[in-house]
Amino acid sequence: MSNTLIATRPLAEADSTHIDAQRGGIPDAFVHVYTALLVVGAVIVFLQFQHQFDEIRAALLSTTWGTTLLVLSLSVLAFKVGFLVFLLVHFLRYRETPSVDDELPTCTVIVPAYNEGRLVYDTLVSVARSSYPRHKLQVLAIDDGSTDDTWAWIQRAAQRLGDLVTVHQQPRNMGKRHALHWGFTQGRGEVFVTIDSDSVVDPDTLRNLVSPFVTDPRCGAVAGNVKVLNAESAIIPKMLSVSFAYSFGVVRAAQSTMGSVLCTPGALAAYRRDAVLACLDRWVNQTFLGVPSDIGEDRAMTNLILKQGRHVLFQRNAVVYTNTPENYRTLRKMYTRWERSNVRENIVMSTFAFTKFREAECLRPRLLLLNQWIAVLWAVPALLTAVLLLAAYPRLFLSSMVVSVALLSLIPATYYAATQCWRRSLWIFSYNIFYAFTLFWITPFAIATARTRGWLTR
Repeated sequence: MSNTLIATRPLAEADSTHIDAQRGGIPDAFVHVYTALLVVGAVIVFLQFQHQFDEIRAALLSTTWGTTLLVLSLSVLAFKVGFLVFLLVHFLRYRETPSVDDELPTCTVIVPAYNEGRLVYDTLVSVARSSYPRHKLQVLAIDDGSTDDTWAWIQRAAQRLGDLVTVHQQPRNMGKRHALHWGFTQGRGEVFVTIDSDSVVDPDTLRNLVSPFVTDPRCGAVAGNVKVLNAESAIIPKMLSVSFAYSFGVVRAAQSTMGSVLCTPGALAAYRRDAVLACLDRWVNQTFLGVPSDIGEDRAMTNLILKQGRHVLFQRNAVVYTNTPENYRTLRKMYTRWERSNVRENIVMSTFAFTKFREAECLRPRLLLLNQWIAVLWAVPALLTAVLLLAAYPRLFLSSMVVSVALLSLIPATYYAATQCWRRSLWIFSYNIFYAFTLFWITPFAIATARTRGWLTR
């Protein structure tokens, strides 16, 4: 992590985090050993129950619904394997846009905050330390009716940073979407950049993030590269750091070569001003089944910009470090919010993706959407099948799950080992095991409660 990032965090907090990591952290070597032992043991058990596969196959083929389920399962598996190859091919084609210097547009950075305390101060200081030309930069900090000392920290940052920062306090908590809306209506920049108030950026991040707007007139939005700030503070952030690396470094990089990144992250994203203003009223007043939408503002804006026929890109060199959940309760709330947003915005994207919504080819964005839908809809029959197999063949089911997770973890682990740190690469296996056995119910639950409002993690 850069010296700038360390400097923006309270010294006492950084020291205590380091001590906690030393005392309570699990060594990476231990993760390697337990992963190897678990996988080897699972393979041995798996091989001992081959005859049960014959029983399961015979049972499925003896009924119409069983045959249908088997055919669907194999079809989904074939699509997923093919899609993975499709994704990796496009990932290998990815090249980030080189940073420009003299032609940078004016830029408004919008930082909405709610009950973030000291973190929003660190966010604003990191933005101020950016290498972006100061005369082209405007920073708007919005307190969305916080009940803690967030407003005091925003004011403190404004005192330190001077006229660079304009502050605003909402009369009450109205939600992130409305806080951003205030920033969009007040911003003067040709490009809007949104940054979460628990995140810090590298000095070159803004310059790198905005450069595609200069070089590509079709570009309507750019996604930043999100990394975990608190990776040393607990086991969950350490696992998420590997998951995030793959999600952004591979998945969004591949989507970028298609001009179709499906979600610009709330932690860091940039939007062409004209693109935002063209859909601002629809975005802020969006509803789902008659209920105002107060979640998924990032993917909703991305959908509306894609619908305009503009491209949405990813900049790997535009790095933001963000705080992630450190306990199960907060993590499952975050994932529930994300999955509800996926359900809603898949529906929205389906209304235009199968039309000629842009001059460039539209097949690849449609394939991305199809993969999204399969991931959502297949979660329900997959969950029911898993419950039945667990009840009938527990040892076979558990061992096959571990083996499957190991295979699925190979690509993200290899990517992380090659690009960042091989010692920590196998944390993705722990993450996938953790998700498979404790968060498997999130997507079916999100489908059933897609209409539910609420931010959840606040």
